[in-house]
Amino acid sequence: MAKSLYETLGISDKASPEEIKKAYRKLARKYHPDVNKDEDAIDKFKEINAAYEVLSDRKKKDEYDMYGDQMFGGQNFHDFAQQQGNVDLDDLLRSIFGGGSSFGSRSGGGSSSGFGGFGGSAFGGGGKPQDIDHKLSIVVPFYVSVKGGKHNISISDDSFDIKIPAGIKSGETLRVRGKGNVVGTHRGDLLIKVEVADSDMYERKEDDLYLSMDVPLKTALFGGKVKIETLIHESITLKVPKNTKNGQKFRVKGAGVTNRKTSLSGNLYLIANIVLPNVDNFDDELKEILLDKLPDSETRDA
Repeated sequence: MAKSLYETLGISDKASPEEIKKAYRKLARKYHPDVNKDEDAIDKFKEINAAYEVLSDRKKKDEYDMYGDQMFGGQNFHDFAQQQGNVDLDDLLRSIFGGGSSFGSRSGGGSSSGFGGFGGSAFGGGGKPQDIDHKLSIVVPFYVSVKGGKHNISISDDSFDIKIPAGIKSGETLRVRGKGNVVGTHRGDLLIKVEVADSDMYERKEDDLYLSMDVPLKTALFGGKVKIETLIHESITLKVPKNTKNGQKFRVKGAGVTNRKTSLSGNLYLIANIVLPNVDNFDDELKEILLDKLPDSETRDA
């Protein structure tokens, strides 16, 4: 998480209050308008004071440490301030963090930033600040993405469960109202990008599921029934016809994933995996019969 206020003071985000104050005083002396006549020094001096205003206030610092530059729409503070036009940084920080600020007095006699008023570019027409939604990514187990379930979210000291809807796909985003960043009196939403973990058993294509099923050689040759445990249903008993081939596909209609938009369910496709017995377990008589009767290759009509 980018934290440009620390970069402005040239310190680590692990810096102690004493280190923060020391870095501020050193830079304030260097860029004070009475000392530094460079035309860029005034803007630099204002940013230094703004950074110190936040990082020297424990409440503001804790809030900034939690959300970083997301409070400035994901930009570093310099770019964010420049985009506001003629904005007084004192008003800007007050609008973002709430409460009063008076960093001008910290400058050792420096004047206020003289940017004017906080303007409407950082706030929407309804007075709600933009870019205050908090974004994160989670990974959910494959079976949860198919059947639905819950997932615990922990943000700072807040821990809560969210509902994972059945049928969700990788890349989809869930919105949790009122769990985003706090900017002044406003709080954004939490935007959760969901990634689905791979399954060792299933493959998903859109709303269809594919599952390999073991079929004993005897059942494949002469027909029979195979019982399969599935994600959607507790179990399915499939009638396997005689002469079933390895890789043959069987469709179980409606046993796939439920589409979140249409509420229609996809299909489950079962792929036959013929399980060959160990010939060493056969008695000698059976071995002789097989050797004598089994064809060397399947004959086909021309």
